[in-house]
Amino acid sequence: HNGHHVLLAHTGFAAIEEAQKSRPQVALLDIGLPDISGYEVGRRLRAAYGQDIALVALTGYGQDEDRQKTTEAGFDDHLVKPVSIVDVERTLAKFKRA
Repeated sequence: HNGHHVLLAHTGFAAIEEAQKSRPQVALLDIGLPDISGYEVGRRLRAAYGQDIALVALTGYGQDEDRQKTTEAGFDDHLVKPVSIVDVERTLAKFKRA
């Protein structure tokens, strides 16, 4: 994991619960989740933690309108699957705190 502490959640509600417990610096969120959308997860995390959390969409949705929706939901970045580990590391580096 290249020095990153990685946590995994399979649903939107589980991601919100995990974020409440662990307070991650960055959340990589799929948009198409089985319970609530990643957009809604992003909105809730942004409302709860403001700029203390970086939100990155990691999704198969890559049209301009999809990118606009993630921006409107408060996401900081948008990666379209498939992504390489290099892309993920480059994105994480943008949000690294000293």
